[in-house]
Amino acid sequence: MAALLDIRRRIRSVKSTQQITRAMKMVAAARLRRAQDRIFNARPYANQMMTLLSSVAARTAERSHPLLVERPIQRQLLVLITADRGLCGAFNANLIRAAQAYLEEHRDRDISLITVGRKGRDFFIRRPVKLIAEYVNFFSHLEFTDAKSIAQRIIELYSEEKVDAVDLIYNEFKSILTQRVMVERYLPIKPIQPAAGETLVDYIYEQPAQEIFSALLPRYVEIEVYRALLESHAAELAAVMTAMDAATNNAAEMIDSLTLYMNRVRQAAITREIIEVVSGAAAT
Repeated sequence: MAALLDIRRRIRSVKSTQQITRAMKMVAAARLRRAQDRIFNARPYANQMMTLLSSVAARTAERSHPLLVERPIQRQLLVLITADRGLCGAFNANLIRAAQAYLEEHRDRDISLITVGRKGRDFFIRRPVKLIAEYVNFFSHLEFTDAKSIAQRIIELYSEEKVDAVDLIYNEFKSILTQRVMVERYLPIKPIQPAAGETLVDYIYEQPAQEIFSALLPRYVEIEVYRALLESHAAELAAVMTAMDAATNNAAEMIDSLTLYMNRVRQAAITREIIEVVSGAAAT
């Protein structure tokens, strides 16, 4: 009978866990819809900003702005964007694995690391990596000001020639079931390369190119960082939703299995009691 009570207690525990995972899935689904809307609004702006700056850079010889200067790459900055929490499947593990592969590939260079998210910070803080900045606990209320503070640090490091290139690793949101790990170079900005035989049309700008660069280049870095944060946040919510859906289904299967086992144990106990009664009656 003690075994039967243990099984019933286990079933109640699994049901409680199932209620939690189901609630987490619903919360993630509700937040994902808002995150998707923010991504769809940010992507066109970021793409047009990149197209404009690349176009201006290709059509002018003025390359004196610090964010356009290309130097021999000896020192690189890696910005790793992970989540603050777990319970999202392989979301964080894939990003950390990509960051480790990046560090191994460029081990002959001086690599500095900025982590965004608690999971990446907790992993690399215990390893021999030059961690120069960390940003945690703002994905629950992500705002443009958060991206701006990260972008300002990136601009400062590149403008002061402390790093020669800036790369970002984050999860791009493709769909609820698909997230793609991206490794992108953000600085320096590469001008558009015309195709073979193509001649770039020279535009006349109202302001000098230097003024355009001074106004738009810092904004470009801020927008790109903000877009990457939005992509990562939406991908995290999709991963949470998928993981909690799988956990809910697994809990249902476990409840069915435990219920079947409990019925077998109860039937065996009843059969044993009947045998004991019949045996006692036959002995008398």
